Amino acid sequence: MSQFFCRLGFIAFICLSPFAYSQSDACKDYKEADGKLNEVYQAVVSKYKADAAFLKKLKTAQKAWLAYRDAQLEALYPAVNKQAEYGSVYTACSCIERTELVQERVAVLKKWLEPKAEGDVCSGSRK
Repeated sequence: MSQFFCRLGFIAFICLSPFAYSQSDACKDYKEADGKLNEVYQAVVSKYKADAAFLKKLKTAQKAWLAYRDAQLEALYPAVNKQAEYGSVYTACSCIERTELVQERVAVLKKWLEPKAEGDVCSGSRK
């Protein structure tokens, strides 16, 4: 009987370990992406430090994007008790979704760091 429980424990360990690892990786990826977002945002702020009007609008846009990010996740996972509703994968799944949203925002912000294409009449505040 004890051999049965040993095998059962070993099987559970084997089955759960990859999930725990992937959940950890998903949230690690999100933290790295969020760090990149902060880095790019600060680079934009630094590049445009002399343009007060732009910086004010950028700050407003960033606050709106943060609200959008949170609302998007709430729409995707609307349950009040998310762990109960979506199970143990919720944390990993929400980290994956957050990572994708953050990576999209980073791509948008990077446009202010790229050189303005010659003849681009629609670049707006991008230099």
